[in-house]
Amino acid sequence: MSGLEDYELHREYVEPSLERPQRSVGWWIVAAIVAIGVAAGIYVRFSRRAVQAPPPPPVVVREQPVPLGGQAEPVVLPPLDESDALVRTLVRALSNHPVAAAWLTSDDLVRKFTVAVSNIAEDLSPGKQLSTLRPHKDFAVVEKDGKQYVDPRSYDRYGSVADAVGSIDAADAAKLYATLKPRIEDAARELGVPAGGFDRVLERAIVALLRTASPDGPVRVTPNVEGIGYAFVDDRLEGLSAGQKALLRMGPHNARVVKTKLREIALALGVPPARLPTE
Repeated sequence: MSGLEDYELHREYVEPSLERPQRSVGWWIVAAIVAIGVAAGIYVRFSRRAVQAPPPPPVVVREQPVPLGGQAEPVVLPPLDESDALVRTLVRALSNHPVAAAWLTSDDLVRKFTVAVSNIAEDLSPGKQLSTLRPHKDFAVVEKDGKQYVDPRSYDRYGSVADAVGSIDAADAAKLYATLKPRIEDAARELGVPAGGFDRVLERAIVALLRTASPDGPVRVTPNVEGIGYAFVDDRLEGLSAGQKALLRMGPHNARVVKTKLREIALALGVPPARLPTE
């Protein structure tokens, strides 16, 4: 912007004539009225355009998921690496079943639970984390008309596991999850799960198990091409995830007991019924 020295301030003074017509004041009044009128016309025109303009798109408000779990116990949680003793105390209060006692003999209990649930949610086998629950008897088949089927007596190997799951109080299980959730979240972050994200992992795992197909009649199997174990002949069953196959191998009755309890626990945790598969 120019300084004051750029203006001509020293023009020669000319005395105005007393006889000069006094039209300047009226002209400026008319000019001001015209300017105001033009400005008003511009305002009205643009105001009408603003009214006629399409409304902005609606703001989509995403509903925040409700955290899962019941009312947490008022206990002081130790660090993750030192949590086994507290977990054993809380689980024993939840269930005194021998199967639960067998699982509590292992270490890194929170991490094993977290990894097992994550594996089920990601279609991976939870067998390594649940090795203490593995039955002692071997899987058996029977042959009929040249075809092999699962021996129904193989299902009896999992009767105690189904009994242990069926004895759990769903509300107490939800409270236990809420109590240990801070340490479960610590273990989940080690797996790359973002903070607060394990609730959705747990829900996916439960939903996956509830979607496990229930076969009608004897289940036909065939030896794996690798020579280890058996595969289901029915493509619908063979296409199941590792966690679903583990539940399927428990047999119809045991699987039904587990699925019924999982549904109760899911509802106690706060999973909306609409997000659970129909029975």
